[in-house]
Amino acid sequence: MLIPLADYAAGVEVANDLVATSPDARGAEALTGPAELAALLAAYDVRTPTAADVEQVRLLRREVRAVMEAGTAERAVEGASLLAGHAGLAPVLRRDPSGRWQWYVPTARDASLAGELAAVLGVALLGLVRALGHDRFRACAAPGCRGVFADASRAGRRRYCMPERCGNRLNVANHRARRREAAR
Repeated sequence: MLIPLADYAAGVEVANDLVATSPDARGAEALTGPAELAALLAAYDVRTPTAADVEQVRLLRREVRAVMEAGTAERAVEGASLLAGHAGLAPVLRRDPSGRWQWYVPTARDASLAGELAAVLGVALLGLVRALGHDRFRACAAPGCRGVFADASRAGRRRYCMPERCGNRLNVANHRARRREAAR
């Protein structure tokens, strides 16, 4: 696998999606088997996951979350560098499909699925810290949610680990509170 260094945002979203499968964010384990892992990684050209891959990726999820929860940029970079080194090799310069030169991080041929995923996520999280800063790692703003995420958006205003779930839940609660207040 070749991981492009310039496109960290796509890898950050995979990291967010992976961390959001945790019982900490959802209340129950969402990464229950190979089918769920395959769906999570559908955008990547990876082999068909096995039950062993699921267990390794669950362990990897803890490491990714630890990077997002790191208190300093230095600790985040250290953790992301360790992730990138799981299966990553020295960067190479290759032409992309448009013919431009692009930096890539290749992974070892015998790397496990979790090792390749760790390299992808590590490179993405390093790219985020370099381009946007450590303050883009955040805790979910929804009351009662223990989720974390990395905000790779241009504006940097993301507030929820899963906007469609946590953000919507908070919006519904606020709407109901306004209706109750108006009814008084």
